[in-house]
Amino acid sequence: MLKYSEETVHNFRDTIKRLSGEDVARCYQCGKCTAGCPVARDMDIMPNQVMRLAQLGLEEWALSSSTIWLCLSCETCSTRCPEDIDIARVMDTLRKMSTAEGYASPQTPITDFHRLFLDSIRKHGRLNEIQLSVMHSLAVKQPTRDLGLAMRLVQKGKANPIGAHVKDKDVVRKIFTETRRFVREGE
Repeated sequence: MLKYSEETVHNFRDTIKRLSGEDVARCYQCGKCTAGCPVARDMDIMPNQVMRLAQLGLEEWALSSSTIWLCLSCETCSTRCPEDIDIARVMDTLRKMSTAEGYASPQTPITDFHRLFLDSIRKHGRLNEIQLSVMHSLAVKQPTRDLGLAMRLVQKGKANPIGAHVKDKDVVRKIFTETRRFVREGE
C-alpha cells in the first residue's frame, strides 16, 4: 500500500511549481493533453496521469516513468489545456528532477541523447548534428547505425561535418551557468 502524507504531497507539488512556475493542482484531469499527444501510444503512463501523480505527491512513480523522457516538448498538451498549464514545462521539470534525484531512466538511449545534445550546444554554441549522430550511435553501441544518413546529409549540404560555431560562445556558456545556478537554487 502506498503511504504518503499531506506534507509529502505539498512538498512535491511545491517543488514542481517553484522550478517550473506551473501549478499542477489546477489540472482537473480532462485528458485533452493525452488525447493530443503524438507519442502517447508509446508511453507507460499518459500525460494526464503524470499530472495526477504530481498532484498526489507520488514522486518516485512520476520521476521513474518513461513518459517524462518520451515527451517531445512539442507543446500540443500545453496548447490544449483548458487551465493553461504548460504541461510540456512540467515534463521538462520532472526530467530535471529525475536526473538530479538519480533515478535510473527506463529510456537510457533517450537520456543519453538529451545529455549529448546539450553537451554539443555547450561545446560549440549550437548543435553539431554530425557529432551528435556519431556520439549517440556510439553510446547505444551501434556505431554504424546513422552513418548512411550522416553521409547523405553532408553530401546534400544539409550538415557540416566540422560543425558550425557561434561567434560569441560566452553568451551560450552564460546561459548554461545561469541555468545551473537556477537549478541549484531550486533544490
